[in-house]
Amino acid sequence: MRGLRFAFTITLLLGGLFSPSAAGAQQATKVARIGYLSINLTAAPPNQHEAFRQGLRDLGYVEGRDIVIEYRDAGGKVERLPALAAELVALKVDVIMAGSAPHALAAKQATRTIPIVFISAGDPVADGLVTSLARPGGNVTGLSSLTPERIGKCLELLTQAVPGVSRVAVLWQPGAVGDRTEKDTLKGAEVAARVLGVRLQLVEARAPADIDRAFSDMTKARAGALAVWTTAMFASERGRLVALAAKNRLPAVYTLSEFVDAGGLMAYGHSQADLNRRAATYVDKILKGAKPADLPVEQPTRFDLVINLKTAKVLGLTIPPSVLARADHVVEK
Repeated sequence: MRGLRFAFTITLLLGGLFSPSAAGAQQATKVARIGYLSINLTAAPPNQHEAFRQGLRDLGYVEGRDIVIEYRDAGGKVERLPALAAELVALKVDVIMAGSAPHALAAKQATRTIPIVFISAGDPVADGLVTSLARPGGNVTGLSSLTPERIGKCLELLTQAVPGVSRVAVLWQPGAVGDRTEKDTLKGAEVAARVLGVRLQLVEARAPADIDRAFSDMTKARAGALAVWTTAMFASERGRLVALAAKNRLPAVYTLSEFVDAGGLMAYGHSQADLNRRAATYVDKILKGAKPADLPVEQPTRFDLVINLKTAKVLGLTIPPSVLARADHVVEK
């Protein structure tokens, strides 16, 4: 009898396992796997990645129950991105999150079928990520943030905040964005400098090891102010950049508000955390069956000016009332 009861139990279990209702239940509880490709995960502001996870939670996803996130960190080395993207493809993830254009290009080279969502690409059309903003046309879509015109606006605000400045250094990282975006941004900076009547000093820093030398070059050339064209590497080094700007008494403008949180003078741009949160909506739509080709690239509709008066005081700088009046947020303490 005991053997018969055991056989009967197995039969019931197997019957239930292969019944249509059980199969449907198993399909409904499938755990989606999300690949997250990062240039420097540990050095990035924690709120960025947490914002992405919070965005997913707000949409009803629970990690471990509905989704699993597979992180791949390049440790600040862009050249590692293709191999890491290939790892995520080998894992057969359901979607790949990519930071900027280099991340997304590495992922696109690794797969033409797995959906890819970029978080902050410059010009995704010019950089070869999508066919058009309205109809991406392939397996890649996402959010565009770093418009070439923004560096010109940053220079304008900086020269207004520091009246009389005649030489402005622009710190940039070659190869950190798509070639076309890089070219257009540098050209935009040069055009803006001519209009504003200031001399421009373009200073390269390809890796963290180059940053000290870059600031040395600025001071030797007697730069009176600094604009940082923010990249993932610079964002991870934000504390160091802010400290060096203060040490060299360089009023600086950044393109991410997180730099002001770290003590920077001013920023004109967006919150990277907000972009990560918005990226979660793309993942949600893709997991529910939407095709990246049909999901328009989202462009920023608002940039905020944030000014740190505490830092201005340390620099001995008085921000003109006309500039303060334009600020969306002022840090006073």
